[in-house]
Amino acid sequence: MSSVTDLLTEVAPKAPLAELLRPQRLDHVVGQSHLLGPGKPLRLAFESGKPHSMILWGPPGSGKTTLARLMAKAFDAEFIAISAVLGGVKDIRTAVERAQHTLQQSGRHTILFVDEVHRFNKAQQDAFLPYVEQGLLTFIGATTENPSFEVNSALQSRAQVYVLQPLSEAELTTLFARAKERVLEGIEFTPEATAHLCAFADGDARRLLNFVEQIATAVATSKPAKVDEEFVQSTLVHALRLFDKGGDAFYDQISALHKSVRGSNPDASLYWLMRMLDGGSDPKYVGRRIIRMAIEDIGLADPRALRIALDAIETFERLGSPEGELALADAVIYLAIAPKSNATYQAYNMARRWIENDASRPVPDHLRNAPTKLMKNLGYGKDYRYAHDEPDAYAAGETYFPDGMQETRFYNPTTRGLEAKISERLAQLRELDLNAKQKKK
Repeated sequence: MSSVTDLLTEVAPKAPLAELLRPQRLDHVVGQSHLLGPGKPLRLAFESGKPHSMILWGPPGSGKTTLARLMAKAFDAEFIAISAVLGGVKDIRTAVERAQHTLQQSGRHTILFVDEVHRFNKAQQDAFLPYVEQGLLTFIGATTENPSFEVNSALQSRAQVYVLQPLSEAELTTLFARAKERVLEGIEFTPEATAHLCAFADGDARRLLNFVEQIATAVATSKPAKVDEEFVQSTLVHALRLFDKGGDAFYDQISALHKSVRGSNPDASLYWLMRMLDGGSDPKYVGRRIIRMAIEDIGLADPRALRIALDAIETFERLGSPEGELALADAVIYLAIAPKSNATYQAYNMARRWIENDASRPVPDHLRNAPTKLMKNLGYGKDYRYAHDEPDAYAAGETYFPDGMQETRFYNPTTRGLEAKISERLAQLRELDLNAKQKKK
């Protein structure tokens, strides 16, 4: 017969990968180099020898909880965590009692970590303020919302705000390498698969590690020779939750929204936007996709589209839900009715492929800068034609590509929206170039 201890051991939950890989030292933290690098603000806070109250403002998975725990460890402080989603004034009182007991028994200080602090109302925030002022508690609040609007002024005045950033692709790749070593050791990933996985994570470290666990489960089941982009795509699409009332997958709805905007149908675009918001999709993520639509599908046919998309997500960040969602609706409708062009998107991809397959050509001498006498003696900048000194501020016939490289046309504007005028202007300039070259002959 199994003992109670054996039974507890058997049913003990396995810690998630995000918890297993939580950094135990500040130097192991991935990301936030603008705060944690040598001489940077949060690094200096750790090295000061004295904790201070702070608010960590940043997106999900940027390391707010990890930094709070490391702060407690660095100062040998008692760590008490409260979730503002689940907790209330009673939890704050319990935390205060624990802090008083710890101070009396061991002389140790207490750090009170309040996750999602913006969800506490003013009365709840005021409840622990006196104990912060007395020095009994060092307060560390974590929030995904702008503390200027969500945290009361009295608390703000006593806490330093540190702004955390989403992890970059390079930082996510570093984190992926650690995770792979832990649960996918010996499994080959193509570079495209790694890039795709990091792109899915969208700057969120916890999200990335959850995805890695899902990939590990899929690998253990199907045992592929190697993990490629298609394997990652199929695994994550099946693993992502069906978050809307009708049961359609998240990325199917993103696709429907994007294609409705591209297809210039404002009503369908608004329908898919509201389906996503109603189903619980993160409005900030939707906002980032709207920005992508403005860049990819409208481009220079209407440059205002990008500004409207950026303004929409900024408005949401200021107002939150539901007021800020109206700005997202404005942007989606505007993008849907705007003239469409993917000319910039195509030009970007064409130029990128060209560079990847071409040799590394040197900059022609006439295009080089010559700030020193030596550089001038070497011929840098010689015969460069300053466009503003030329008729119509255009140096007709001048060459700007590397020597030996043919003039290559990547950008071909459409005849829609502003690009119609851009197309006319480029045609005029090319005619001037042609005339200048004919005169040289």
